[in-house]
Amino acid sequence: MRVRRRTVWFMTLLSLVAVISVYYLVDPAKQFNGLTIFTDDTLQQTAVTGVTDKEATNDITQEVSSPSHLFEEMRMQVSDERSQLREQLTQKIAAEESSAEEKNEAFNEMDGLIKRESAEAMLEMLVKSLGYSDAFVRAEGEKVSVTVMAEELSKAQANEIIYLVKTEMEGANDVQVKFSANNN
Repeated sequence: MRVRRRTVWFMTLLSLVAVISVYYLVDPAKQFNGLTIFTDDTLQQTAVTGVTDKEATNDITQEVSSPSHLFEEMRMQVSDERSQLREQLTQKIAAEESSAEEKNEAFNEMDGLIKRESAEAMLEMLVKSLGYSDAFVRAEGEKVSVTVMAEELSKAQANEIIYLVKTEMEGANDVQVKFSANNN
């Protein structure tokens, strides 16, 4: 059982590294700082300093708001929900009063959660590769909700996203596609 647990954690870590690596390779123009992932403040706003005005030699500071601020909030909300669920499952697995069957169910549920998160992250990258500046994917059982950042979304574009989701995610029978304007 211990070897299996290590294998699952190793595969989870490997999946996370792969997702981050692919994201970095897809968009190398952004400078990646892994520590910024863990702070709420950096997701909300980033201050840009050292930008010089051509007319004046003084440095100016501008606040830049992420164009996908709404998407980051949605990701944080889902992350919080899943962190709480993961903590509950971990407690259930570690509890001595839990039966072997209950521990196994909790372990399988945690494994499913990890697989779902990886599939969502991969789908987000695939949707972005279709030319959208940002995408948010949330899967709950057979239902998958995809929100893309676009001024408008044609039926053909929505169908392309639905087809992508259905081919990449096994069991995705109910796929909804929405769009959010860039100025959110």
